[in-house]
Amino acid sequence: MRKLLILVVAMACSRSWAADIGSMQERSQLIDRILAQRFEDVLPGLMRREKIDMWVIMSREYNEDPVIKTMLPSTWISARRHTMLVIYDPGPGQPLEQLAVARYAVGDLFEKAWDKEAQPDQWAALADVIAARDPARIAVNVSDSFALADGMSSTEHRKLLAALPEELRTRVVPAEKLAIAWLETRSELEMEHYPELARIGHQLIATAFSNEVVTPGVTTTSDVVWWLRDQTTKLGLANWFHPTVSIQRADSAQFDAVEAFSKRPGEEVIQPGDLIHVDFGITYLRLNTDQQQHAYVLKPGETEAPAGLVKALANANRLQDILTDNFRTGRSGNDILRLSREQAIEEGIKPSIYTHPLGFHGHAAGPTIGMWDDQGGLPVKGDYPLYPDTAYSIELNAATYIPEWDKEIPIKLEEDAFFDGDTVEYLDGRQTSFHLITSDPAP
Repeated sequence: MRKLLILVVAMACSRSWAADIGSMQERSQLIDRILAQRFEDVLPGLMRREKIDMWVIMSREYNEDPVIKTMLPSTWISARRHTMLVIYDPGPGQPLEQLAVARYAVGDLFEKAWDKEAQPDQWAALADVIAARDPARIAVNVSDSFALADGMSSTEHRKLLAALPEELRTRVVPAEKLAIAWLETRSELEMEHYPELARIGHQLIATAFSNEVVTPGVTTTSDVVWWLRDQTTKLGLANWFHPTVSIQRADSAQFDAVEAFSKRPGEEVIQPGDLIHVDFGITYLRLNTDQQQHAYVLKPGETEAPAGLVKALANANRLQDILTDNFRTGRSGNDILRLSREQAIEEGIKPSIYTHPLGFHGHAAGPTIGMWDDQGGLPVKGDYPLYPDTAYSIELNAATYIPEWDKEIPIKLEEDAFFDGDTVEYLDGRQTSFHLITSDPAP
């Protein structure tokens, strides 16, 4: 991992990082290029893999299907009126047909396919578009198990079926696997830029966990949280969740997983000897990061963290290796979880694994690999298989006894990674040593 030591004032940090972030117009142009590539290079193969001839996606304004939000042009903040999209695959060797049964063309990607003056009934116009192409399987976004694939409202589903003749109505099928595939599969152009997001997140964490932001005995955990929020905003980015900063120390209570994961940590003043943890994520180019790292606050005279903490971090890194080495195309999230836990326990590591897909959403579509409160596997979501060209938040913790503190503590790590079908590669490295904050008075 490239060690990130950003020893400049906070505002200077914002200005230097902003140089790597495009203007709103540049972002818009890049998002649209990415979207065009996804429709051209990614979606056709996914539709054929899932044996779907036509995909019908619709949303009323401000009640958007999670999928449709990833298909709208960058200048569309939401659906307009009632936006109906039809994606039809005429077969191998032919491009997808992308139609908008709406009052407007949807950017340059979806051609307007409804003349309201000729056919006032939008549902009838949609039925005509479908019938003219006579698809064998018509997919719509309904799912019992995956919320991100369940974006068609009950009203829309009822009205669609009512608009179709019986012969076509019987061809309507859930788009669950196709919707997940679209959301989870990353394109070549996305992966050219995804590492930039991870690097920006790492830089922000490195500065937050330095003496530029933290003065031991003065700075609180809430101060660091709000510094991260402010810096994200100054960079013109967004957070998809409110960050958390928490402390473990020698004289604190034993770690309680339920308390740690089910409620936000309280505000505390950061002191020498503290082990600080952050959970932080940003959104840029419609993609998300999710990162957790640690800093140690050196006591006066110390130059490194106690050996027990260093060993604990090494155990967590080893658990990361065990987990990612078990990634195999076609292997389910539950199988990856089981195999990784068995191997870790055999090696004397106390594991807790709760890794999730990453992409258009922070907790994204794809296989669930453990939950913090359920290490036995998850039905359906955990049974979903691993596919190539997918991104993950490698999230876990390993609990280790710390002799210097006479207790066991977890090292909770989370780093963003990409699975190409064969190997897992971290987007911007991973934490293998603690960020160090000094407590020595300034000379």
